[in-house]
Amino acid sequence: MNYSAASSEMGAFVRVVERGSFAAAATDLGLTPSALSKLVTRIEDRLGVRLLTRTTRRLALTAEGELFVARSREILASIEAAEAEVTAASERPRGHVKISVGTAIAKQILGPALPAFLAGHPDISVELHVSDRQIDLVAEQVDVAIRSGALGDSTLVARKLAEATRVICASPLYLERRGTPRVPADLLRHNCLTLPGPAWSRWPFHTHEGINRLAISGTFTSDNADLLLDMAVAGLGIARLADFMVARALQQGALVPLLGDSHVPESFAIHALTVPGRHRAPRVKAFVDFLAAQFGEAR
Repeated sequence: MNYSAASSEMGAFVRVVERGSFAAAATDLGLTPSALSKLVTRIEDRLGVRLLTRTTRRLALTAEGELFVARSREILASIEAAEAEVTAASERPRGHVKISVGTAIAKQILGPALPAFLAGHPDISVELHVSDRQIDLVAEQVDVAIRSGALGDSTLVARKLAEATRVICASPLYLERRGTPRVPADLLRHNCLTLPGPAWSRWPFHTHEGINRLAISGTFTSDNADLLLDMAVAGLGIARLADFMVARALQQGALVPLLGDSHVPESFAIHALTVPGRHRAPRVKAFVDFLAAQFGEAR
């Protein structure tokens, strides 16, 4: 069996596993479900082992199937990496880039910057998915995911884009009406805007005894940080948000930073995540390089 046919079969098998059904994978690959099922059966017959357990409801990998799909992904990634390295020096970035990004970064950084990227790369098309949920890049065929905080999947290629911090701030309108907090304890008399959950309603401050987390409260909580920003700018209360989110509002005077001498900003990294091998593809590399430049300018 030649290498090209073997890699094609591996790719088809991996797609079946990622999509969870022959029908969905067949649609992606332009095949019929029966043809794809026969292809997997041929692989199993050649290897002499069962890779999938088929039921009327779902497909499940056997132990041998788990090993085969893992090795297949490694081989396919190596092939893609080799092709990308050979063509990267001379190939103009072209093709489709599928991106996953959280709502805050999409609105504050990526959305305003994308027109410049598309204008500078007319042969690249972008498909942008905005969601704060964690995704499987391989299963959802995502080229680049932009995520903040601790990294989960160590098999992904991560490029650090920025080190962000958190800022406590409020609008001049709110401070004129309610007064400016001078020490952390003053926050107990203010309306504080938070994300849901106890971790987000305990803001950290330096004290003589170390770091103290002050339990704050307010009349508005949302799982969307952009809404917290909007409410803070509108004068509803005091918010603690990522610096890249509030940078423009601070520069324009729509928000004022507070308690900077005692507040613990709790830095966190923002990364661009890609599947191994794909990060060298010219279209993906061009986009990640652009991202790095944008995050540098946004700070």
